[in-house]
Amino acid sequence: MKKTAYGVAGLLLFLSTACSTQREKSAPKTPNVIVILADDLGYGDISFYGSKTIDTPNIDSLAHGGVAFTNAYASSSTSTPSRYAMLTGMYPWRDDIKILPGDAPLVIPTNIPTLPKKMREAGYSTGAIGKWHLGMGEGKVDWNDTIRPGAREVGFDYSCLIAATNDRVPTVFVENGGVVGLDPEDPIYVDYEKNFEGEPSAIDNPEMIRMPFAHGHNNAIVNGIPRIGYMKGGHAARWVDEDMADYFVDCTKKFLQENKDRPFFLYYGLHEPHVPRVPNQRFAGLSGMGPRGDAILEADWCVGQLVAELKRLDLLDNTIIIFTSDNGPVLNDGYKDMAVELAGDHQPAGGLRGGKYSLYDGGTHIPMCIYWKGHIDPAVSDALVCQMDLFASLGELAGYSIPDSLDSRAMLPVFLGRSDEGRDAIVIENQGKLGLRAGKYAFMPPYAGPLTNLTGNELGNLDDYGIFDLEADPAQRHNIAGSNPQLLDSLKTLFLDRTMGFYRPFVEEVTLK
Repeated sequence: MKKTAYGVAGLLLFLSTACSTQREKSAPKTPNVIVILADDLGYGDISFYGSKTIDTPNIDSLAHGGVAFTNAYASSSTSTPSRYAMLTGMYPWRDDIKILPGDAPLVIPTNIPTLPKKMREAGYSTGAIGKWHLGMGEGKVDWNDTIRPGAREVGFDYSCLIAATNDRVPTVFVENGGVVGLDPEDPIYVDYEKNFEGEPSAIDNPEMIRMPFAHGHNNAIVNGIPRIGYMKGGHAARWVDEDMADYFVDCTKKFLQENKDRPFFLYYGLHEPHVPRVPNQRFAGLSGMGPRGDAILEADWCVGQLVAELKRLDLLDNTIIIFTSDNGPVLNDGYKDMAVELAGDHQPAGGLRGGKYSLYDGGTHIPMCIYWKGHIDPAVSDALVCQMDLFASLGELAGYSIPDSLDSRAMLPVFLGRSDEGRDAIVIENQGKLGLRAGKYAFMPPYAGPLTNLTGNELGNLDDYGIFDLEADPAQRHNIAGSNPQLLDSLKTLFLDRTMGFYRPFVEEVTLK
């Protein structure tokens, strides 16, 4: 184990020498940390990052008041693996982490270090609220009993979560391992293979649907919305889609109130703008881009509510807020909700190529800003960083030891805006297929497979090696691999060095080509 360089005392010295005289008047206490992770929010979905078609004032205020990164990445272009990387500090492809069904067992081993475990070790109260999608239980979950292992076993003192995504069953909230509001006389049953006798489905009962499915979402019907997977029972516990944002906002406020007198670490997983997009009626029609745009406005409102509560509790000055997204955007992700038709001039990926499910830059290049009132000077940073680096970097803040085995890099000065020396390279992945971001270049090995999936998003499957200069060509329209053999050899060597021994079938394929 290697001990971090700063610790709390070291951090305070670091800050006191870096901040202005005015800020030195009152030394900061151990800061609280909140990570707000949006779901399928693209680089171009935030007005701070250049969108002229949608207004996100609350998110923008964090970006304007803190360090906004223009070169930040998720590890992966889909949800489960990118969340795994953030909480474990490890590349998800090492353990073949893929998108999970709603009844999957917990994928984070309970015997490994995790970010919340380390924060708790450093004296923080820890909480996880909102979207989870990392599995619960050990398989064949009994939703009518306490579900273990779960968030508690990986380091969260308190949790109130949805098991997977809002388009997957079970459509219930799970608080500290128990389904909220469950009636014992109406037990929950979940199956991802076959329907329960007598239960309606989108295929058999299309007259019950208020949101038509485009592809895949044709199983159980809950609140008039077809889902992935089948569900029986638990009627009193089922969520109301339009009220989910308010419910989780109330949970975050309660967590802040109960932990205001001690350091806390909160992981707040927004469910917006993931499908099905069913924002509260307050936001319906406000964006002019249909339910997806309205859901982004709702997500921005959630951020504003959290900041307002921090102000009310006199916690804002002592709280680091990290806002980001789990992966790139997608418009048609299984429902006919007019997201494509009403997008107009809006570019969810901000001009980047691809999006969710893509090895192109739009799949993993995400918005990210870090705000700490009075302790971070507003700045825009082009340092290459990854969400996975929060594990090691928060170790420098809180003073916990960092395992040598982590892929996470300690770069607290970068995250606080004191340095521009980010990573040299990041391995990124799309459902098991790997690529590399190194300096200004995107490197993509050849892969067999279709060019797009059912969503219409490009997957990044190339016939031959691809190199793209992201500074000169952020839309990745010009493959320069063929005209730069020395650069190609250099990036191939770096890629193999960063992946050798962990993705053997792929490495052998590349080596032989």
